[in-house]
Amino acid sequence: MPRDHPQSAEHSAPAAGAPARPRPDAARPDAARHAPDAARPAPDGAEAPFLELLARGAPAEAYEQPVLLARAEGLPAERVAALERAKLLALRVRSEIEGRRRREAELSALFETAHDLAGLRDLDAVLRAIVQRARSLLGTDVAYLSLNDPARGDTYMRVTEGSVAARFQQLRLGMGEGLGGLVAQTARPYVTDDYFRDGRFQHTRSIDSGVRDEGLVAIVGVPLTLGDHVIGVLFAADRRSRVFEREQIALLGSFAALAAAAIDTANLLAETRSALAGLERANEIIQDRSAVIERASDVHDRLAELVLRGGGVHDVAAAVSEVLDGTVEFTEAPAAPAEALESSRAEGHAVRHGGDWTAAVAAGDELLGALVLRGHPELDPVDQRTLERAAMVTSLLLLARRSAAEAEQRVRGELLDDLLDARDRDPRLLRERATRLSADLDATHAVLAARLEGGTADADQEADARRRLWAAASHLAATRQGLAAARDGGTVLLLPLTPGDTATGLARRTARELGTAVHEPVTVGASAPVGQLLDRPDTVATAYAEARRCLDTLRLLGRSGDGSAAEDFGFLGLLLAGERDIAGFVDRTIGRVVAYDARRGTELLRTLDAYFTCGMSPARTKDELHVHVNTVAQRLDRVGRLLGDDWQSPARTLEIQLALRLHRLSGITPPPAQP
Repeated sequence: MPRDHPQSAEHSAPAAGAPARPRPDAARPDAARHAPDAARPAPDGAEAPFLELLARGAPAEAYEQPVLLARAEGLPAERVAALERAKLLALRVRSEIEGRRRREAELSALFETAHDLAGLRDLDAVLRAIVQRARSLLGTDVAYLSLNDPARGDTYMRVTEGSVAARFQQLRLGMGEGLGGLVAQTARPYVTDDYFRDGRFQHTRSIDSGVRDEGLVAIVGVPLTLGDHVIGVLFAADRRSRVFEREQIALLGSFAALAAAAIDTANLLAETRSALAGLERANEIIQDRSAVIERASDVHDRLAELVLRGGGVHDVAAAVSEVLDGTVEFTEAPAAPAEALESSRAEGHAVRHGGDWTAAVAAGDELLGALVLRGHPELDPVDQRTLERAAMVTSLLLLARRSAAEAEQRVRGELLDDLLDARDRDPRLLRERATRLSADLDATHAVLAARLEGGTADADQEADARRRLWAAASHLAATRQGLAAARDGGTVLLLPLTPGDTATGLARRTARELGTAVHEPVTVGASAPVGQLLDRPDTVATAYAEARRCLDTLRLLGRSGDGSAAEDFGFLGLLLAGERDIAGFVDRTIGRVVAYDARRGTELLRTLDAYFTCGMSPARTKDELHVHVNTVAQRLDRVGRLLGDDWQSPARTLEIQLALRLHRLSGITPPPAQP
């Protein structure tokens, strides 16, 4: 109201008889004095100033100014009454205009919210927009939205606008607790102008603490419903006491309906996306299954082709590696992971071991090895079955190869047995049988006798060890175009000598290779080289007897696990040799000296004989030969170049003296030795 009452204008009137018009600046109330000219009454009608106020949207208190001004100017009572009526009518019009503007703003906000809902992309963004517009249109300090949690049976804060208290923003309300719990439970809007004095709902310490932290007093809540189900509550609240009008509650309910529709749309979109994702995943699974089945069919065809064309285990591993996009290796049983191998055999399936997969290759209770897939820690069940099928094919190939090898071993053993025992066999038939086995009986061979060392008291274990030795010897003979057979508790081999090879070198290599194969020491004795095996029926048998004597000598000398030939024992070889090859011994020992004398007409042999007779004294030797001592020295130097620097070692001198005596006694002239 103006500071000066209109009646104060009577005290400042002029004296009697003077005109009753106050001074413009002195008699007007302050509100009228400062009012714009457009607010002054116009002589053309009482409505004019109010129309002008309506046109410029003046505040409600401005509509009192024309009436106050008329009274201050002392206008007739009829004029003042007309202005009062015009004022009331103008205020009614102003109120109607304001209501229309408010409804227009509300409708615009609802339209914008519906537009946001139509283009829903982010549910949280839409809900935030709803809460912000509700707060703005209702003019409240805070607006917020809670959603029901069916799993926990309560409701929780989802979006807040204008909130400053963290505890309030994290509130959870049980059904029936607090104003929001009551709305969520009854599906009806509730209003309170003073929250803490309202006893219609259940107060709890946690809810009241959150509301107190936020400083809220007046609260209105409306339900968010989908059909008959309440899914949450939309709130507007002030930090002072306030009475919410019916229109405001209805507006908040409209926003709640839009929020519920947004949530329902988002849920439908989520379900649609989930269904689409499920369909895409199902399609991916179908495509993946199809690819896996194609791979399984491909590997089946490849394995079948490998079996038909006689492929090996490594061919199988290579084919499976390509199909499974990994590295597949065949591993012998001792080298495979024992735990994984045993587990795979027991379960009948491939098992994971670290980052690898192991599939046992077995025949009955016998473990033959394993297929190990590396670099593929995650294996599809169909691919796992492919690996298992490959292991099965590998076992079949190994069994087939073993059967073929055993058959070939038997054939090779039977041929060698016939060469050793059946001396009346037709040489032509023997040669044909050897040719079918890729063995050349006309080439130079050595006969080898092999035996395991470190025997055991267990007869079964010893028999198994002998079988392993025979299998290893048979494999070695097959790869060397030779023959092998089990005999006399050991194994006998007939192996060809390559150019530049010796019986000693062959015996040592054979001992080493057989020992590695059976994981036990193997002693091997070899005969001297023999050729033209079919010219004499007892050639192979005689050579075998010599190899056995050499084998026994090695064992007697403590050289178990080694290999050697009769020629390695010097003159002792004469005792081991079945035919006492004197000429061969003389040739190996002093053949170069004999040949030199024959070519040059020298007397190196006579000098050697005199040298040993004179106790290896050059001075006495020159007297024996009646030559100068320098001549003796020159001749001995020549002998050293022919026989080697160690010819005067004790072992060599013994053999050289024996060879000189045999040469002198036998009268046999050795064949010319190579210089």
